[in-house]
Amino acid sequence: MTGRSPGAAFVPVTSLFFAWGFLSANNDPLVAALREIFRLSYTEALLTHFVSFVAFGLVSLPAAALLARLGSVNTILAALGAMIAGCLIIQATRIVHDYRLVLAGLFVAAGGITALQVAANPIAASAGAPERSHFRLTLAQFFNSLGVVCGVHFGASLILGGGLHDLGAIQNAFLVLASALALLAGGVRLARGGIAAAAADVPASSARDLLAAFGSRWALLGTLAIAVYVGAEVTIGSIMINFLSAPERLGIPLAEAGVYLANIYWGGALAGRLIGALLMIRFPAARLLMGAATIAAGLCAAVLVTTGPIAAYAALSIGLFNAIMFPTIFALTLERADAPIPATSGLLCLGIAFGAPVPLIAAQIADRSGLALAFAVPLAAYAYILLFALLCTRTHGRRLSLSSGAH
Repeated sequence: MTGRSPGAAFVPVTSLFFAWGFLSANNDPLVAALREIFRLSYTEALLTHFVSFVAFGLVSLPAAALLARLGSVNTILAALGAMIAGCLIIQATRIVHDYRLVLAGLFVAAGGITALQVAANPIAASAGAPERSHFRLTLAQFFNSLGVVCGVHFGASLILGGGLHDLGAIQNAFLVLASALALLAGGVRLARGGIAAAAADVPASSARDLLAAFGSRWALLGTLAIAVYVGAEVTIGSIMINFLSAPERLGIPLAEAGVYLANIYWGGALAGRLIGALLMIRFPAARLLMGAATIAAGLCAAVLVTTGPIAAYAALSIGLFNAIMFPTIFALTLERADAPIPATSGLLCLGIAFGAPVPLIAAQIADRSGLALAFAVPLAAYAYILLFALLCTRTHGRRLSLSSGAH
């Protein structure tokens, strides 16, 4: 290690969590705007999220190889460069009015986000005392949620605020994002000493190691839980603006619905991660996950059987109970899988890509039967997460140590 303290990396690394949350959150306002600009169905519009899932599937393992070859700082800088490039590709729609250019830009940006997650998650966990790794990772995810809340506000204001037929608003928004990412890359270069120190004890994993995780029952159960959780979260966030603006719910303008999405749905996830981190000090994580999944499923059921403001606020409330799911599923799986921890972590990251069918299935239902019935898909996802949590309560895990390559 260098002479810098690993803890010095936590602030710049959490800024990366904020950044990819901010950029990713703009996909939700994009769905509403692109449907009008390019006359798309819900299925076609949700391809904006599908390309992100594909990026996770294609980039996760190459990003791990890049991390082993270039080191954490250079991988982070390369990831930020890809995110900037994706934002700039969207500028090509100033010349060619083509939805495929938007998808291409989002795919490149999502590839950068994937590499950023591969590099930043283990650093956040290891930047300090090992016994506080769960708290640090949850806290870092809190800043990711903060980025999402701010990003949805940004997108609702710049992308939806000027009218639904303004492709120039989308171009300008992503030009601003590219500029902000360039400034962040400069900050990473200044903080490279602390980041390198925190990354020194993070073990690398290989494609061969990943095979061990594919042979672990708990790794596979956890990966499926990650997949359906991410799919459910993306589904709800993507359709929420149109869902709230419908006359049979709140009947509000799309830009105002975007504010509701940012403040209540994603704001609930932000508050929930902070509350959840504190609750984990006193209550078993598996039981908290059981409670969160049960309530989220109940709220989806409420959307299916009610209408008006009751359905609208039930849908918005799901964000609060989504909050702890990703980091809790991740940690519970690492504690129980009989495979090396880095390999299990790699498979869990790939699980994000496996969630791709979930929003597409929901979009097909929305196109055929309406947005309310699409909530049956996340309801099924939360039912599986509840089953996963129940199984976890019956099995004790090992003590988690992310700096250990095996148990």
